[in-house]
Amino acid sequence: MSWRQRLGRLVGSLQDPQKVAGFQLLCGVEAPAAATGAGGPQEDEKAEAPLAGEPRRRERQLGASGGPQQPRSECNQCPAKPGGGGAPNGVRNGRATELGPASPRRAGALRRNSLTGEEGQLAHVSNWPLYYLFCLGTELGNELFYMLFFPFWIWNLDALVGRRLVVIWVLVMYLGQCTKDIIRWPRPASPPVVKLEVFYNSEYSMPSTHAMSGTAIPISMVLLTYGRWQYPLIYGLILVPCWCSLVCLSRIYMGMHSILDVIAGFLYTILILAIFYPFVDLIDNFNQTHKYAPLIIIGLHLALGIFSFTLDTWSTSRGDTAQILGSGAGIACGSHFTYKMGLTLEPPLNMFPLARPLISVTLLGKAILRILIGMVFVLVVRDIMKRITIPLACKIFNIPCDDVRKARQHMEVELPYRYITYGMVGFSITFLVPYLFFFIGIS
Repeated sequence: MSWRQRLGRLVGSLQDPQKVAGFQLLCGVEAPAAATGAGGPQEDEKAEAPLAGEPRRRERQLGASGGPQQPRSECNQCPAKPGGGGAPNGVRNGRATELGPASPRRAGALRRNSLTGEEGQLAHVSNWPLYYLFCLGTELGNELFYMLFFPFWIWNLDALVGRRLVVIWVLVMYLGQCTKDIIRWPRPASPPVVKLEVFYNSEYSMPSTHAMSGTAIPISMVLLTYGRWQYPLIYGLILVPCWCSLVCLSRIYMGMHSILDVIAGFLYTILILAIFYPFVDLIDNFNQTHKYAPLIIIGLHLALGIFSFTLDTWSTSRGDTAQILGSGAGIACGSHFTYKMGLTLEPPLNMFPLARPLISVTLLGKAILRILIGMVFVLVVRDIMKRITIPLACKIFNIPCDDVRKARQHMEVELPYRYITYGMVGFSITFLVPYLFFFIGIS
């Protein structure tokens, strides 16, 4: 057998959905009784009904307009790309079971896709510590984590490290999202896989961008902080494999990726870091100091977005890409104005490596205050921009706005909404909020 045949057989084995289902079974996740034939759908519905409550049951029976709800199998069916090849984006590989509260050995959906209405499957869970551990792992690649993680670095720990982490994150995630739309491999088939989470089920599978983020962030944290701060290197060597393994294994556990997807995501990230990490300092210095940096940043991110948005039909991938690019552009532009106004305080060279400050009540209190005030400000900005951009885009492009979920699936609405809203969020994180801290005396 030639090496090509062996490689092809290995790739096919690592992509096998049965291996994903086997890992789930090993971790204590089994298909629901209704799917395995242990109990009929009517019995399962009766068992859930007393816990579900009347509002939830009415919501399942009636659609948004009060009429009969459309069959879930028709949710998010996007046409295949022209030219053939690859699976059609957004096609689900299995029918999700109706959502309902969990029984003592049953876990409900982790997330619900607000754009498609798709819900995760109910499943028998026998190992609850692993369930919650992998829930944490998958959240390390979701919006809520990013909304807390990057601001915490910029406001409380080290603004320089925080900004450069964002540069790396934007680059890795953008390349990962574009590569998904080029390769066009579908998610693992269900059955046999149990889909515990379906928020990103409308996207393609290869490579896993969760795995890419879960690899890039901890490695970059160590590379950016070691030598700048005083701490034992062993801490970083422990952090990287633990963080990376938790995120990668969580995607297999949730039924969202094959083993091959997460391995490819890990290796792809290592390649990206090897090529682009030496330029991170140069990019960050350019963003802060160049006279025309804001115009170049906005133009470059828009150009990258326009290129990627033409790759595919609708899926959450397009909006996520716009959100990533918008956040990166906003944070970069904000850092430029922060530097120009003298709000950036970089320690002198003779102080490196920096010593960890002593934890005091005052230091801890200011950190908590910055997080609370800053996050409230950022969330208010996001809500205001969302309320402005969606109706405005609908009005400009003559798109009905009575159903926001459907309106957001139009490119003319989704792109300006995501780009402008999260651009302002990023700008707030690196300029408006630090200026507010300086004004009230807690910077």
